[in-house]
Amino acid sequence: MENTSSKQAAPKKLSLINKLAYSSTDTAGNLLYCTLTSFVLYFYTDVFGISVGMAGTILLVARIFDSLDAPIWGLIIDHTNSKYGKSRPWFLWLAVPFGLFLVLTFLTPELPTHQKAIYAMVTYLITGILYTGISTPITAILPNLSNDSDERVQLNSFRMIGGNLGYFVTASFTLPLVAFFGGGNDQKGFLMTTAVYAIIGILMFFFAFAKTEEINQSSDESLPIKDSFKAVKSNWPWVIIILGNIMYWLGNTARTSTVIYYAQYNLDNKNLASVLNGLVLAQVIGVAMIPFIVKRLSKAHTMILGLLIAAAGQICLGLAGSNFILLCGSWIITALGTGIAVSMPFAMLSDTVDYGEWKNGIRAAGFLTAVGSSFCIKMGSGIGGFLPSMIMESFGYKPNVEQSASALSAIHFSFIWLPAICFALGALVMVFYGKYEKQEGRIKEELLARKSH
Repeated sequence: MENTSSKQAAPKKLSLINKLAYSSTDTAGNLLYCTLTSFVLYFYTDVFGISVGMAGTILLVARIFDSLDAPIWGLIIDHTNSKYGKSRPWFLWLAVPFGLFLVLTFLTPELPTHQKAIYAMVTYLITGILYTGISTPITAILPNLSNDSDERVQLNSFRMIGGNLGYFVTASFTLPLVAFFGGGNDQKGFLMTTAVYAIIGILMFFFAFAKTEEINQSSDESLPIKDSFKAVKSNWPWVIIILGNIMYWLGNTARTSTVIYYAQYNLDNKNLASVLNGLVLAQVIGVAMIPFIVKRLSKAHTMILGLLIAAAGQICLGLAGSNFILLCGSWIITALGTGIAVSMPFAMLSDTVDYGEWKNGIRAAGFLTAVGSSFCIKMGSGIGGFLPSMIMESFGYKPNVEQSASALSAIHFSFIWLPAICFALGALVMVFYGKYEKQEGRIKEELLARKSH
């Protein structure tokens, strides 16, 4: 297929402010979205008054519908043409709606039970759709922020650190802030806390819009929609990354959505959830280790290593019992593994774009990366919230009461063993990526040869 070119701006060094602006997109995104994924199941069951089975069903159904919008957003961004660029304007356009609907999701109107479920479904679904719309440009904008490959690596590192910082804040401070603002009224506490997060997130997206600039503007017609779907044909490396990434998000969401249940009911100390969540900052160490690991291992083996470390940390959690020191140490081990595992798909998706172009003659970067990131997060987190809720309901979980032995066992399994199983399955899936990774050098050479002609 004939190569499409872009008007390339002269190489330009980005300032620290530019890099911080880009990192703030993921800080804001994780601050708001991780609040949703980490606490919404508990909020629905123990605060809003929806049964655990109904809450899990809401999460699953909404995520199935929501996950379908990832390719749509990828196509929308590929076809966006404005004076601000393709990706950057969405930080401005969607910041306020995203923040507003997050707050509405944690609002508790006085409604009959079935109407509560409808309200929860609608607000949760719209919030997820808006998150996809504002998070997809974070990945898509990267190649257009700089023509320097080293600066792109730095930008991605800033992004990952910023994202971990956003997750750290919501994981560590949400429950204390709920207690502070609510004064014993968790409905008020969650509403006020999410309102504060929304204001901070909106301002950070505005900052990102103001201090980023897309320097590569395409001079050619946008890729036809049908060609975007053709880029998926026989792109097995992309499929493997999709499956491995879904298993990661399934396992990680299962552990983060049930840690509050485990702390409150199995450990008899709800505040331990904030302590454990705070230790997730160890993920930054895992991210920092990646450049050193990939010098010795392939990218696929690096992701496998991260998933296996995360699975080992979960097993250690199961053996720690109620020993606080062992619990913290085990949680840190898991965080190190998840820090490695969550980062690798972003680094590997661009290689599957090359593979798709080599295999099918179509380069659909926006479409493939949108599905490879947003779809996996949505589908994995949806199933990761649904499975624990079904397990807990099946074994008799009831909110805000002393739990039966079977319910405690269900919480224990959902928090400890379900994530371990998912991480192990993700590692197994990624084993099959190896044979494609060996072809990357030859594929890049052949693509360059095609383009030179």
